[in-house]
Amino acid sequence: MSQRVFEILPGFFSWSTLFLVIFLSWQKPAWIAIFIILFDLYWLLKSVYLSLHLRSSFQKMKKNLLVSWLEKLKIFSEWQSIHHLVILPMANEPYSVIRESVASIKNCNYPKEKLLLILAIEERSGKKSEEVAEKILKEFSGFFPWLIVTKHPANLPGEIPGKGSNESWAAKEAKKILIDKLKISYEKIIVSVFDADTQVYPEYFGCLAYNFLTADYPQRSSYQPIPLFINNIYQAPALARVISFSSTFWQMMQQARPERLTTFSSHSMPFQALVDIGYWQTDIVSEDSRIFWQCYLHYNGDWRAVPLFYPVAMDANAAPTFWRTIVNLYKQQRRWGWGAENVSYLLSAFVKNKLIPLSSKLYWAFQSVEGFHSWATNSLIIFALGWLPVLIGGGEFNQSVLSYNLPVITRTIMILASIGIASSAVLSVMLLPPKPEGIRYRHYLLYFLQWALMPITLIVFGAIPALEAQTRLMLGGRWRLGFWVTPKKR
Repeated sequence: MSQRVFEILPGFFSWSTLFLVIFLSWQKPAWIAIFIILFDLYWLLKSVYLSLHLRSSFQKMKKNLLVSWLEKLKIFSEWQSIHHLVILPMANEPYSVIRESVASIKNCNYPKEKLLLILAIEERSGKKSEEVAEKILKEFSGFFPWLIVTKHPANLPGEIPGKGSNESWAAKEAKKILIDKLKISYEKIIVSVFDADTQVYPEYFGCLAYNFLTADYPQRSSYQPIPLFINNIYQAPALARVISFSSTFWQMMQQARPERLTTFSSHSMPFQALVDIGYWQTDIVSEDSRIFWQCYLHYNGDWRAVPLFYPVAMDANAAPTFWRTIVNLYKQQRRWGWGAENVSYLLSAFVKNKLIPLSSKLYWAFQSVEGFHSWATNSLIIFALGWLPVLIGGGEFNQSVLSYNLPVITRTIMILASIGIASSAVLSVMLLPPKPEGIRYRHYLLYFLQWALMPITLIVFGAIPALEAQTRLMLGGRWRLGFWVTPKKR
């Protein structure tokens, strides 16, 4: 019963906030006008604060890309005992996407005999995935001593089709087929689960192993790289580029705040911990963040995420047509917004678990609830609802000095905040990969100017899909979301 109540909370808080802003703009416009001014100031100061974290992470990432991590790793005598289990869950991705991902692993300088590579295909995908996997095996098996294909059966009881159920099956098969037969200690294995489009940089596994060996609590930590959505960035429309870089920048900011960092998308963790918790849950959508909370609860709060300040490259969400891209962008953001399901999972577990300190419970409960609430409401309050007191506040309010100054103050704060958007535009251009044929230098001006779309993306591809996801979670039943696979294309 408590879990169902907690599922209602994110949507209830978000809708209550929006309703109160609208209602009080009508009944108490002066109150809301003052609130909006204070809120805009808070948002401006927070933007400055986060921008400083963004630049700090960006500089650390640039520095780490220049480090010879494999050489640095060799100061540890035990480094050669570290193995990497790499799982690539596949659904209907084309051969070109999977090939680029596997080729990037081949081009890494980490010893290939220390890599256990799993192509995790879905039975429900039919012959297409099998044919892609067979082509990959034929092309790359000579480079990897331990490259296998697993097939996740369809319609297993207690499962929903999705990444979590597939990668759990793959990890169990890898344990049975490879790890136990090779007699590798579970504590010497780092498992990395990548999206199918994830391409790693040459020093990635060396950087990961170094962080693993130098972490304060290596067996009680997840390891999070920075996702750069740039593989196909030149083929993506402007809206998709802004959204992709916005997601990257948010993850960079989180890396600079490790006390708030959780796992997202492609990430790594100790195999022993994965076995201890019983692998990824198979009946949820947001398995990438849920795995962090599974570990956190299993070890009674003794779990954290270690920021790598090192990137992996992934695809921007781009479809063959502009309108298909718009639809896919919305669906992807809604799926990410469905991560609000972790709020109920976490809070209901906190009620039962008496071993996690109360201070930790309160901290994470607030961060989880506030994060999803801000996602669904902040941009609507700032860009859409901030003018309501002037529009519906009535004649008495509209004749006041406060009514006159509200748009002026709000506009001034927005202009100041645009400085942060401009600096993000500069960073986005710096993160672009080498320009392909056909791209001229004048295009980079367009890549800078596209950030004027930021208010649109924050509302249409931020607040609204997050609010829909929370509303569906609040309603439950047939409104619940299943796993939606973002289409990949070259």
